[in-house]
Amino acid sequence: MTSIPDAEWLAPNKTLHGTRHAVSSGHYLASSAAFAILEAGGNAVDAGCCAGMALAVLHADEVNFAGVAPIMIRMADGETISIDGLGVWPRRIPADLFMREHGGEMPTGLLRTVVPAAPDAWISALREYGTMTFTQVAQAAHDLAHDGFAAFPLLVDGITKRQAGYRRWPANEAIYLPEGRPPRVGERFVQKDLAATIKRMMDAEAAAGGDRVAGLEAARAEFYEGETADMMVKYHEENGGYLGRDDLAEFRCRFEPVVATPWRDFTLYTCDAWCQGPVLAEALLILEEKGIAGLEHNSAEYAHLMIETLKGVFADREHHFGDPAFVDVQLDRILSAEHIAQRAAAIDLEHAHPGLPPALFGESQELPEAMNVEEIRHIGEGGTSYVCAVDRWGNAFSATPSDGASTSPVIPGTGFVPSLRGLQSRPDPRHPAGVGPGRRPRLTPNPAIAIRDDGSVLPFGCPGGDMQVQAMLQVFLNAFHFGMELQEAVNAPRFSTWSFPNSFAPFDYLASHVFLEDRFEEGVFTELERLGHDVRRWPQYTRDAAAVEAIYRNARSGFLESAADPRQPAAAVVF
Repeated sequence: MTSIPDAEWLAPNKTLHGTRHAVSSGHYLASSAAFAILEAGGNAVDAGCCAGMALAVLHADEVNFAGVAPIMIRMADGETISIDGLGVWPRRIPADLFMREHGGEMPTGLLRTVVPAAPDAWISALREYGTMTFTQVAQAAHDLAHDGFAAFPLLVDGITKRQAGYRRWPANEAIYLPEGRPPRVGERFVQKDLAATIKRMMDAEAAAGGDRVAGLEAARAEFYEGETADMMVKYHEENGGYLGRDDLAEFRCRFEPVVATPWRDFTLYTCDAWCQGPVLAEALLILEEKGIAGLEHNSAEYAHLMIETLKGVFADREHHFGDPAFVDVQLDRILSAEHIAQRAAAIDLEHAHPGLPPALFGESQELPEAMNVEEIRHIGEGGTSYVCAVDRWGNAFSATPSDGASTSPVIPGTGFVPSLRGLQSRPDPRHPAGVGPGRRPRLTPNPAIAIRDDGSVLPFGCPGGDMQVQAMLQVFLNAFHFGMELQEAVNAPRFSTWSFPNSFAPFDYLASHVFLEDRFEEGVFTELERLGHDVRRWPQYTRDAAAVEAIYRNARSGFLESAADPRQPAAAVVF
């Protein structure tokens, strides 16, 4: 592997080393809460669920307590599973509703609601793989919501940008604009109704008596069948929504096998094609087939090859990916040596493809009209955070909780928006990721874990929508192809392509657009323009370039190496 020397553009963060346990998440208070769980004897699942629920409070504009929470767990004995943490469309919603009544658009409001999945995801993980009670694990989230915390720049900026959305509904405005304006940095941000929701679940657990599992089920039942469920259903019934009592009561997250893909001396584990996770593996395979040996890190040649590779894998995502329970994705074919070779051969090292490539098998989906980034006027949902944890026994946890609150109403009295993740389904039910009763939207959050042949373990992931796979790919190669220390790999400047329909409504298509953080040599910008890319600049360390957190349990050194991205108020804590 090629070694990268120290350079002036590196952020001051350094890799943290520990020997016992570690957590890294999108906010330092969530990491601190999770670390306290580890210190109290909890395992990685307990700690990860604690941080995940805390992030729904701390990243209140980007993670919703009743949103999505895809989870991947790797137990010390080698068992590796995913919990989809993703809701389904209500059973009574007409599949053609958006085509028939909304002109093929996905409107804001209740109609984009799918069944809230995150509470069941956390409780399911705790029930099957954790050791603690719901109350022990949720206490930090409750206290942060009830007592408040200091508003930080990322939160303030997100609320400020989306304040027009919050003003559409009084319950949203009361939380996010409590004095008729966005909070200011350093002001206390409080969410009393959300604290009350969590407390109802804790009280239900306490009243259940019996063993730990009975208590967890009681907490879950309060949310999906009790007073909280009553408030959700009543609001939908009174305001033209489709979420019904049976949608909630009968919902359970799915435990699913992970997609395992060998790469050099690693096996990369991703979630299935109900999210974009498998394209991360596909990109690694295409780059290996095409060849990245000898390319200088973040040179124009390297960036061009990566960008063209990403166009190919995002083409497969666009043309094929959807809920595998309803769509034959043919993932084995997409990850096959033959298909990888075809995608690699289609890459022109001297010219940028002008848009999204077509399908190499099956039907190519019709693409929206391409636009220029300056034409975009829609301020979309903020979305997503991330947490990973590794405990003293060698268990690893990786989760990417998400969902915002500016394009759908908060249910009065609950403090949350039932998952608005329907905004990632295509309005046309004929699309692989199209709307349909009981179908899952195609999710961008995609937690991952990589296992090295020597037993080393790497849980990693990030927020960032369509940037997630791009950032995870670059960080992984920075560390394990170019040989960077883990935090250095996270700090390094990033580039991106947007030459595909965005995964979020209204699905903007920025053909040929690439963005680079403003830390590259000028020659890189010039050469990429010569190759045919529409090159734009991002500020240094922008959150738009995603924010990767990772922990590497290094079997060779015996250390836990932890990294947290300086692009958000993330923190790694180790011992």
